[in-house]
Amino acid sequence: MPTLDLTADVVTLTQQLCDIESVSHDEAAIADAIEAALRPLRHLEVIRRGNTVIARTDLGRDERVVLAGHIDTVPLTSDPANLPTRREQVGGVDVLWGRGTVDMKGGVAVQLKAALVEEPSRDITFLFYEAEEVDAVYNGLQLLAESDPDLLAADFAVLLEPTNAAVEGGCKGTMRVEVVTKGIAAHSARPWNGHNAIHDAHEVLAALAAHEEQTVTVDGLDYHEALQAVGISGGIAGNVIPDSCSVLINYRFSPDKDTEAALAYVQTVLSGRELHLRDVAEGARPGLDLPAAQAFVAALDVPVGPKEGWTDVARFSALGIPAVNFGPGDPNLAHHDEERCPVEQIETAEAAVLRWLA
Repeated sequence: MPTLDLTADVVTLTQQLCDIESVSHDEAAIADAIEAALRPLRHLEVIRRGNTVIARTDLGRDERVVLAGHIDTVPLTSDPANLPTRREQVGGVDVLWGRGTVDMKGGVAVQLKAALVEEPSRDITFLFYEAEEVDAVYNGLQLLAESDPDLLAADFAVLLEPTNAAVEGGCKGTMRVEVVTKGIAAHSARPWNGHNAIHDAHEVLAALAAHEEQTVTVDGLDYHEALQAVGISGGIAGNVIPDSCSVLINYRFSPDKDTEAALAYVQTVLSGRELHLRDVAEGARPGLDLPAAQAFVAALDVPVGPKEGWTDVARFSALGIPAVNFGPGDPNLAHHDEERCPVEQIETAEAAVLRWLA
């Protein structure tokens, strides 16, 4: 069984984690290694649910926080090879290359190093969860929220997703809606006998192209909304006028909106069109006005900005727990063939979290 050395420096520990292949649905080996590394720490209660590992202090502190990170990765590629990891100088910068170095085993390594602190300033729940990179039905955090919500009870949560070692508050919501235009089928040699539904879709696309996307300030952070067509389909044959055309639209909305408000906003842009809601995940307010979040930001002394995508902080928000994103790695390199992280960012993230817990 692969082993982890928690006494190693945080970069070496990141390499050890990355070199345990853990593509989604195949996290048993890394979960076993994490559990085995944490079991000997007498100040922690260690619990296993599937391939999700939970470790908790119980020191009677006034505040409990969650440090969370997923242990799965997207699949590997062979050109270039994602594993094993390698460490090298690039333009004078010490860089760690390999699958998981950004998303998000550097953050998991920071969690594990923090787990060594025997007398932290607040009680901590460490959460190492499975299946974040696949459908939500498998998500270890979501499953734990359903089966053991008491294990997630906390005043504040930090998700160690890659943020370039800055604090990113909350996250935007995401919604997909479908607009269908209707026509009349006919032979394409005699189009006057029908009505082309694909041609009518230009009105939907024109409205989206003309739309000026908003920037919304929430708890002092500016979230840039985005309303974009992401798919279009129609037609049944090369000699038939299409009687139906579907435009799929993605709306990334600020965390001050719920599903109803977001759908109403899209309706104002596509006035008179029938919208079919296909899926939605609401965002999360950053909660930076709360004492726990303010203490975290003050202790870290790093830049603070909004999370422009969607992350599992929204799951904490749904539980009434304010949460932020903070971790090493450039999110633009997540899932990339050349996934890599500057060593300094991993070290900086570790030092910042340890300052907070001191």
